[in-house]
Amino acid sequence: MKKILLIIVLILPAIVAFSQNERKFIRNGNKFFMEAVTDTTQMNTGKFNSAEKEYRKALEKKQDAPKWDFNLADALYKQMRFEEAVEKFSELTDKMETPEEKARVLHNMGNSQLMQQKIDESIESYKEALRLNPNDMETKYNLAYAQNLKKQQQDQDQDNKNQDNEDQQQDQDQDNSSQDQNQNQDQSNQQQNKISREDAEQLLQALQNDERDIQNKVNNEKAAQAQSTRVEKEW
Repeated sequence: MKKILLIIVLILPAIVAFSQNERKFIRNGNKFFMEAVTDTTQMNTGKFNSAEKEYRKALEKKQDAPKWDFNLADALYKQMRFEEAVEKFSELTDKMETPEEKARVLHNMGNSQLMQQKIDESIESYKEALRLNPNDMETKYNLAYAQNLKKQQQDQDQDNKNQDNEDQQQDQDQDNSSQDQNQNQDQSNQQQNKISREDAEQLLQALQNDERDIQNKVNNEKAAQAQSTRVEKEW
C-alpha cells in the first residue's frame, strides 16, 4: 500500500506541472492576442501569429480543449487566414457544450465566410447562431449587413442582365439595319444590272437598225449602179 501511495505522490507533481505548462502557453497566447487587439493603430498580424503558436503548443499538450481551439481559430481569423478559420470553426460547432458557445462559433464562422465573399454561407451561419442565441445583437447586425450585401449583389446582377439585354437588342438592331442596307444595296445592284441589260438591248437594237439601214443603202446603191450600167450599155 505504501508503494502505491509513493507512486501516486511521485506522478502527481508531474501531472500538475504538465497542466501548468499547458496553461502557460494559453496565457502567453492570450497576452499576444490582447496586445494585438488593443493596438488600434495597425493590424498586428505578427502578434496574432505569436498567439497562434502559443495556442498550438498548448493543444499539442492537450488536444481535446475546444475553448483553446476557439482561441486558435480566432487568431487565424485575425491574420486574415479566413479559409483555415472557417475549417477550424466548423470543427468546433459540435464540440462546444452550451448553446451560447456554439452561437459564438457560428458567429465567427459567419464573419470568416463573409470576408471570403461567401455571402449565402455567412447568412446561414448567422441564422443558425441566432437560433441558438436569439438575443445576440451583434449577430443580428451582421446578418442584416450580409443580407443587404446580397440584395446589392442581386440588384447589380439584374442591372448587368438588363444591360446585356439592351446590348443584345442594340446588336440585333444593328444587324437588322445592316441586313436592310445589304438588301437595299443588292436591290440597287440588281436594278443597276437590269438597266445595264436594257441599255445593252437598246444598243443592240440600235445597231441592228443601223445595220439594216446601212444594208438598205448598200442595196439601193447597188441597184442604182446596176441601172446606170444597164443604161450605159444601152448607149
